[in-house]
Amino acid sequence: MGVTYHPLGDQAVLIHFKQEVSSEVLAEVQCLKQAIQKEQPDWLYEAVPGYASLAVHYDLTQLVQEKDPYEYVVSFLKGKANALETSNSFKQRTVKIPVCYGGELGPDLEEVAEHAGISAEEVIKRHQNGDYTVYMLGFAPGFPYIGGLDPAIAAPRKNNPRTAIPAGSVGIAGKQTGVYSIETPGGWQIIGRTPEKLFDLNRDESFLLKAGDRIEFYAITEKEFEEWQR
Repeated sequence: MGVTYHPLGDQAVLIHFKQEVSSEVLAEVQCLKQAIQKEQPDWLYEAVPGYASLAVHYDLTQLVQEKDPYEYVVSFLKGKANALETSNSFKQRTVKIPVCYGGELGPDLEEVAEHAGISAEEVIKRHQNGDYTVYMLGFAPGFPYIGGLDPAIAAPRKNNPRTAIPAGSVGIAGKQTGVYSIETPGGWQIIGRTPEKLFDLNRDESFLLKAGDRIEFYAITEKEFEEWQR
């Protein structure tokens, strides 16, 4: 596993993996994260994955006995990285997400179809048939950046972002798709909405999704959407 280590402020290490968005790099990032969290050292705050990086935040007060806390943490991380075998240890779960496409819930569906030169029905079909993986969470609590979109329906962000996009909105930006976890401004092309809550503080697990998850979208009707919300 070829990685490099860099200080990130005075209480974090930023680990860079091969700088590409791929399933192989994703597996390396997730396996190292899992190995660190399994050990659960007292000094560990959290390990936050990116597309091709992992930020490991630590508590200096737990490392006062170490001459160089940063080097101590890096040495620990290198040991974990060198011992990993990603081919067999990275297990993905699959999460199915219902989507009501088009209409008021998906106001940009026709625009995406026009950009792709296909019908709105074909956009829906292709969106459901993508080979999706959550690469990271960011932008807003629980917002997933999902790779694996059919390149035929890739679409640029809107020139004029909206000031408020409802939670659950399913969008396309470039070669990615994503789901708005809370109401927030944004410039993604909105093609539908899910009644699922991606962020809910009342659940044991506040985030519905996590990096590494496989995603399957499936279509529901507007009536089903309303019943699900009730």
